Amino acid sequence: MTDSTTFPTMAFIGGGNMASAIIGGLIAKGVPASQILVVEPWDEARANLKKNFGIDALPAASNALAKARLVVWAVKPQTFKDAAAVSAQFTHQAVHLSIAAGITSDSIAAWLSTDRIVRAMPNTPALVGKGITGLFARAAVTTDEKLLIEKVISTTGQFVWVKTEDHLDAVTAISGSGPAYVFLFLEAMTKAGIDMGLPADQAHQLAVATFQGGSELAARSSESPEVLRQRVTSKGGTTHAAIVHMQAQKVPEHFIDAMRAAEKRAQELAIEFGK
Repeated sequence: MTDSTTFPTMAFIGGGNMASAIIGGLIAKGVPASQILVVEPWDEARANLKKNFGIDALPAASNALAKARLVVWAVKPQTFKDAAAVSAQFTHQAVHLSIAAGITSDSIAAWLSTDRIVRAMPNTPALVGKGITGLFARAAVTTDEKLLIEKVISTTGQFVWVKTEDHLDAVTAISGSGPAYVFLFLEAMTKAGIDMGLPADQAHQLAVATFQGGSELAARSSESPEVLRQRVTSKGGTTHAAIVHMQAQKVPEHFIDAMRAAEKRAQELAIEFGK
């Protein structure tokens, strides 16, 4: 259990899935609901916050936000500017953490009239405490503020700091969007198992466990994924047949191209919604 006094009062602008993942992690660490403010305009989302965490979320920004020392912006990119316009007057005292994809810290700084901004790109495994988040801080963010944000984000899993803000687009393409790639492969593996005669539940179990086990093996090993792949790919064997087929179809190249498309879209979001 974490000493809740090590966490200041925090505010979340937006109370959807990713905000709920972080809030759930904080509550699990012993942070009381009374130290967490949420602004959430949707009735259903406010009801879920009350049911799941005992938080009475606000339907709109108010002076209550002035108590917060950290403000987490968990809004959609297209609504960030409007949300900032009504909230900024109450949040000058805070350091700001944005988890909105694509919106640059320059835009956020202009909207909020502060340079104390950290951008984050989390992913949905944060919902089960297995996420990984890329972080970038502007120069005005202090060491203590970075440490606070690390403590908050670590309740949802791992984190990495990137040196330049544009690297967050790569983080978005790899890990931010990455769970969907895993789910796509799980869909395909499950369908293949069913087509080969397995019951659907067994095919699904085999596919999920294989991803879990392979990822854990890669995490614990000092060897590269390439070496690990080679170790289980005996020439002329079943794995070799599958790998050769995928390489002939240029699956790795197409996969890389797909992540480039995600990176490009992240860059486009900044242009579309960051003005």
